[in-house]
Order: sequence, then C-alpha cells, then structure tokens
Amino acid sequence: MSVRGAKLPAAARVAPWLVGAALVVAAGAVTAMTPLAAALLDPFAVRGAAGDPIQSRTLVADVRDLSFADQVTVSDADWTADGNWLVVGLTVSAPTTEVDAAIGVASLEIDGRVYQASERPSTSLVDVDLRVGTETVGVLAFELPDDIESGTAELKLSGRYPTPELDDVVAFSVDLDAASTRPSIELEPPHLGSP
Repeated sequence: MSVRGAKLPAAARVAPWLVGAALVVAAGAVTAMTPLAAALLDPFAVRGAAGDPIQSRTLVADVRDLSFADQVTVSDADWTADGNWLVVGLTVSAPTTEVDAAIGVASLEIDGRVYQASERPSTSLVDVDLRVGTETVGVLAFELPDDIESGTAELKLSGRYPTPELDDVVAFSVDLDAASTRPSIELEPPHLGSP
C-alpha cells in the first residue's frame, strides 16, 4: 500500500494552521505588552496630594500654599516681573542624607503641557541645598499663559539630575481652583525652620 495517495485526516491538516495562528496571536500579545524603550528608564512617581508630605529617595516635600499673582517681585534684587504667575509655597528637607538633596527640576503639568519653574527669581527653591531633619521653607514661581487660572495640575519635583532615570520623583496633585489670587507677591528667599 502506498502512502503517497493516502489522505491525511482533517485534524492533521488543520493542526499546523491552528498552531501558526496561535503563535501569531501570542507574538502580537507579547509586542503589545512590551513597554517602550523610554519606559524602561522612566522615573518612579511617588504621588500624593497637596498638604500631605511625600518622601522620595532625595526629598521630603509638602505643598503649603498656591497663589496666582499678576506680578512677582524680589526686593533684595530689585527684580519685578509681570504676567500670570503661580507661586507654590513648599516645605522641603532631605530624608536620610544631604548628598544630592536638592530640587533640581520642578515642573508643573497642566492639560498635557509642562511648565518649568522659573529660574529668573533669585529666591527660587531650585538647587538650594537641603538638610536632614531641618525643613527649608521657600517658593517656586511658574510663569503660565494667561488662559490658565483653574483646573488641576501635577507638580513634579526631582533631585539634582535633570533626567531622573530610574529614580523617584515627587508628584503632587494640586487644585488650581483653590489657589488664592493676589495682585503682587514678594518672593522671600528660602529659610530654615517652620513656615
């Protein structure tokens, strides 16, 4: 009897097609679940709300208050700037070591747009050395477009490095509707101690 002319059973003919289809579906699932290359190096967000202290590897931070102002001033430097300013009052310290303990990058994300804390005021908390067990009280000033006066935002604070790869970032959810509005705010320099 010749095997050449014999027909294979239906299950034997369909099995390779089913196995192939299953492998294609499995490959698609693996591709869909694999994170992008950038996600492998993203920072870890330590999230919280304004008014509750959050601790990361290099920072302990708490948002004290939010205020909108049409003008900010630094009296010691005879510096003034007009615009739509959001001034964020913070209390920060170092959790365990003073090595790399500073706010290196402060950003505010509103509706998918990211704004960096202004470097123009000399009294900014950015790059101020922090101490273990002693709070530093100060402000960050964000110059925003005129149309931003309400909504919710996310304030992110990270350590000294501008790209905190595989490190943690403090992320506060802030309600801009709860921010006070003042015509002018004098930005005080950071100081040690209670607010």
